[in-house]
Amino acid sequence: MANPRLRRTVAPALAAILTTAAVGGTTALSSTTSTTQAAPVAAEAPPALAFGGKGHGGRTDAERAYRDLLDHSAKAKILTAAHRGQWRDAPENSLPAIEAAFDDGAEIVELDVRLTSDGVPVLMHDETVDRTTNGTGKVSSFTLAEIQQLRLKEHLGGAQTALTDERVPTLAEAMEVAADRGLVNLDKGWPAREEIWDVLVETGTERNGLFKSNAPVAEVQAFREAHPEALYLHMISDDNLASFDQFGDDQPVGYEVVFGTEQDAVARAPFLARLAGESRVWVNSMWNGLADHLTDEASLVDPSRGWERIVSTYRASMIQTDDVEKLERWLHTGEGDPLPRGSVRVQAEDYAPGGEGVAYHDVDAGNRGGLDLRPGDDVDISDADGNVRVSWMRGGEWLTYEVDVPRTGTYALSARVSSPYTPAGSYTVAFDGGAPSEPVAVLTTTSHNKQELQPSGVVQRLTKGTHTLRVSLPQDAYQNWNLDYLQLDPVRR
Repeated sequence: MANPRLRRTVAPALAAILTTAAVGGTTALSSTTSTTQAAPVAAEAPPALAFGGKGHGGRTDAERAYRDLLDHSAKAKILTAAHRGQWRDAPENSLPAIEAAFDDGAEIVELDVRLTSDGVPVLMHDETVDRTTNGTGKVSSFTLAEIQQLRLKEHLGGAQTALTDERVPTLAEAMEVAADRGLVNLDKGWPAREEIWDVLVETGTERNGLFKSNAPVAEVQAFREAHPEALYLHMISDDNLASFDQFGDDQPVGYEVVFGTEQDAVARAPFLARLAGESRVWVNSMWNGLADHLTDEASLVDPSRGWERIVSTYRASMIQTDDVEKLERWLHTGEGDPLPRGSVRVQAEDYAPGGEGVAYHDVDAGNRGGLDLRPGDDVDISDADGNVRVSWMRGGEWLTYEVDVPRTGTYALSARVSSPYTPAGSYTVAFDGGAPSEPVAVLTTTSHNKQELQPSGVVQRLTKGTHTLRVSLPQDAYQNWNLDYLQLDPVRR
């Protein structure tokens, strides 16, 4: 039987890999072409509690997410959690980022909560406002009025990131947005749990909020006994493995499982089977070390190196991601980062043979990236959370590629890049030894390790067959960016 935790439309290839049958603590594989999701078996909502915020009612997306959360069966739907909201579309922890995450299919938005000096819960990941706003100082040193005068920076923020018109939201504002849209994972908020609970009560969103901590079980249980309606997710690793047994018959709704390697006790099949039998299993795929090397980026190259294993081997029924749209696509189709029909993609590390001065020019001696895929070459190839790319891009460098074009036509060039800097750099492109294009600006992605496919504006007529493509970095421009791959997409007339 296909894994009915996947979405309503399941690609047959994915269904052949993922299944619900567990045998002797391991996952048994079988195949099917069924595309129907089994109905979840969830506990009924407590009738005394309103749902979906004040003035909301009916069968909302939030109510469906809540009922799915309570489904701990083998047929439970896999839930997507958006890390800091959909920060690729809006500033992290902002109201538009919450909206965008739900719009893109997430059932859960992970948000970070801290208290102002006057005790108001607001959204902020760091202890300080420095990275994500135009202010400086600890969140706890600002009153609510003061912190709301600050402006949020784009995406993940950073010293060189542009400001937006968005302001630091209160938790109450965030919960009103989420009220009928989905659930909110309240990260960083355990020290302020009483203040947070008051906000949930005031906004009528007690069943939208997911408390989370790795606090001692006695402390957690004291809070849960005082607030029996509260939803709670426990963070578990080898450091607090005993927590599961300490909860006894009163298990949390889920466990966030963190393992540095697959050898960790918390990652072993018998223990995960016990967790999955009682609660939801939450696994993070944002970067290395949260679930060994099973990351978003590795999943895009090959889902079996990431999301597929997280589900089939590590029993995850909740995945937190920095790539909401791509995880959702995988859940629907089984594809990671598919190549569009008729397009051509060349990985940055697959430059032409020939060595220095023929295939490439690199201004630094040796491979500063440390990933030895082209022994003896000086091109800086690195691995960032499963993404293999050319890094330490500097002015005066160039790379030559051989590109096999499947069909004569006009093609538009894009580049998948990353950089925390503004400006990040620029490049020119020349085909078959011809004149270079005008410089193409590389836009900041606000992180070295978060890639984005950016159109270049370069359009070229190419005949079927092999062509050369040279990417050059102007000497007179600041350059500090990473190149994952180049892509040529047919221009549809």
